Amino acid sequence: MKKLIYILSLATFSLCILAACNDDKESTEPEPVQVEGDGKLRLKFDNVVGNQDLVLNDAVYKNSVGEDFTVTKFNYFVTNIKLLRADGTQYIIPQDSSYFRVVEQDSLSRTITLNRIPKGSYTGVEYILGVDSLRSVSGIEKRGGALDPSGDMAGDGMYWAWSSGYIFLKFEGYSSQSTSANGKFYYHIGFFGGYDSKTVNNIKTIKLDFAGNKAVVGKDTIPEIGIIADVKKVFDGPVPLSIEKHPSIMFDFIFSAEVANNYKNMFRIDKINSVSK
Repeated sequence: MKKLIYILSLATFSLCILAACNDDKESTEPEPVQVEGDGKLRLKFDNVVGNQDLVLNDAVYKNSVGEDFTVTKFNYFVTNIKLLRADGTQYIIPQDSSYFRVVEQDSLSRTITLNRIPKGSYTGVEYILGVDSLRSVSGIEKRGGALDPSGDMAGDGMYWAWSSGYIFLKFEGYSSQSTSANGKFYYHIGFFGGYDSKTVNNIKTIKLDFAGNKAVVGKDTIPEIGIIADVKKVFDGPVPLSIEKHPSIMFDFIFSAEVANNYKNMFRIDKINSVSK
């Protein structure tokens, strides 16, 4: 009996220590700054190919394996945005206001304006390239605006109706190295982990530090964060992508995951400007 009491006491003590450790860990994690303000901040996306500007339909580029390519479409989702502070806290953009579709051929879509931002200095930004699983499986009443499959997105084709899934990044073009009948290549990358059955999860979180610079949201100023997206990184990431070998990647779990691991590295901060309201 004494032995049993000793074992129970020891187990209780261990649980208390473990709980204390967890409490310490939680207490050291910064709490999100969630009080809305009246400021604004803009994210301005500039799509490029290496050191060249991205020009649809006309310009010819080369990837790291020497294949030529011309881009006809380049679209992606930017969602679940967080603004980061130097002290480790963050301001999370309200969920219903945090879904955007960047479309190269639509210059207005490449500037994302975030409203009701608390005044202060921000040192980084974090967002998802893709659409989170919860919103992907929500009812259509929760998927308006940039996520509306029947709205403007129908022309962009950023939704697979057959699987009720969003295409996170759509990259299309022509190449003389393409082995498809029409000389085209298609990279449509989606999959959030699966709903009825398990799939690959290609949702990528992008975290960009302002490298010592600050975006100051003030009473009369609006910071504009320039973000470069390099199309070449789709080809030239951890797993080099050959158009000749893979002219079309859509529903292949393995190759779509490799492309997603490539393009998660395509973003970098360009410059931070401040404009008057």
